[in-house]
Amino acid sequence: MTTLHIDCTFGIAGDMLLAALIDLGADQAFIDRELRRLPIDDFRLSSERVERCGISARRLSIQLDGDPSPHHQPHHEHHHSGHHHGHGNHDHNHDHDHDHDHDHDHDHDHDHDHDHDHHQGGAAHHHPHRPAGEILDMLAHATLPDRVRIRATALFTAIAEAEGRIHGIDPKDVHLHEVGAMDSIIDIIGVCLALENLGVDHITACPVPVGHGVVSMAHGRFPIPAPAALELLKGVPLSDFDAPGELTTPTGAAFLGVLVSRFGTLPAQAPTQIGYGAGHRNPAHPNVLRTVLFDHATDAPSGHDNDQTSTREQITVLSCQVDDATGEQLGHALTLLMDAGALDVFHTPVTMKKSRPGVLVTVLARMEDADRLEGLLLIHTPTFGVRRQTCQRRILERHIETLTTPLGEVRIKVGLLEGTVLRQTPEYEDLRRLALAHDLSLSQTLEHVQAALRASD
Repeated sequence: MTTLHIDCTFGIAGDMLLAALIDLGADQAFIDRELRRLPIDDFRLSSERVERCGISARRLSIQLDGDPSPHHQPHHEHHHSGHHHGHGNHDHNHDHDHDHDHDHDHDHDHDHDHDHDHHQGGAAHHHPHRPAGEILDMLAHATLPDRVRIRATALFTAIAEAEGRIHGIDPKDVHLHEVGAMDSIIDIIGVCLALENLGVDHITACPVPVGHGVVSMAHGRFPIPAPAALELLKGVPLSDFDAPGELTTPTGAAFLGVLVSRFGTLPAQAPTQIGYGAGHRNPAHPNVLRTVLFDHATDAPSGHDNDQTSTREQITVLSCQVDDATGEQLGHALTLLMDAGALDVFHTPVTMKKSRPGVLVTVLARMEDADRLEGLLLIHTPTFGVRRQTCQRRILERHIETLTTPLGEVRIKVGLLEGTVLRQTPEYEDLRRLALAHDLSLSQTLEHVQAALRASD
């Protein structure tokens, strides 16, 4: 199993991630060829090497047919006005510190996911917004590799659902200014193609910064992160790195929220390839996104059979018993531990000395996270000591698929053992959302989803 780690220490945007994956080794010609099979406008995809704070990185450019200036270059302004779909979130022109390679000084009728330094001027050039349903229908009928279609569908679905929640409209009725723009479609589907070309099965990332400041929208000025970005970052740990401007864009947030299965430090494995994607500006911090590739097959510990190394790993188990903690203290500690990267945290009722009822707190941690999580246990529970042991666990290979049901779209976590599907588990948040939307119980909603799963087999 191949793992990709996204080092988004200084933020993330779609074009930076695609550039970093190409720098990592993804075949740009393959990405270009597969994109041209889609019913989208003609374009030219190119990249070049630049330097950012002493780091050599790759910068992406997209030139659209009839547009003399390459996209993903600096210095242009995006003017957005509200429209009858109520889609004001992306209707903003804003000043981004994270400027991702836009070089045309002209107005657009859509918002990019990329952090730009916006300036007024130039002749107008318009790319129409697209309904989410139109993009999803295009993907459903596209001749793309299955995993590319699944990942891209999940990304566009998540963005449409985020916009729908913000504006109080049905996701299928959302008109996507930003991701409806050609260069953003290329970024999203291009990243999925790059992941497939690299054979990436599993994606991890570090906590991400969002920056600070305000963005000007048709409905007023909003603080950074923009509403869509923050909605998509639900469940994603944020870092405390701070700089002016929008460091994480809505599309970058979608990649993290949809594709990443673990947040934390680099895996305790041997890296095989490293790539850097650049933004355009060269501020005090490196305006780069780093990607690191790991091949689990190369990390087999000695003395173990190689036929299981792709799904076996060492973890640390931390535990302590307390009989003088309140429920609020334990709940707070659990939340902190999970946000800090614990694999799992659970409480078990136990009987302690003098027949006192107590709680056994158990934390499953990656080896590299154990010291930090142990410190949190000592600080945030009343324990006087934490036990530690190292053990092995074998995990199923896993990925997320999107299932269409009569009730709506549901993300399904698929677990495989040596290529065989063992289980398919619907995501709870999706079940809950559909249950509320259709006034059904959770069990009734699950029955509908399971029936759709059986029909899809």
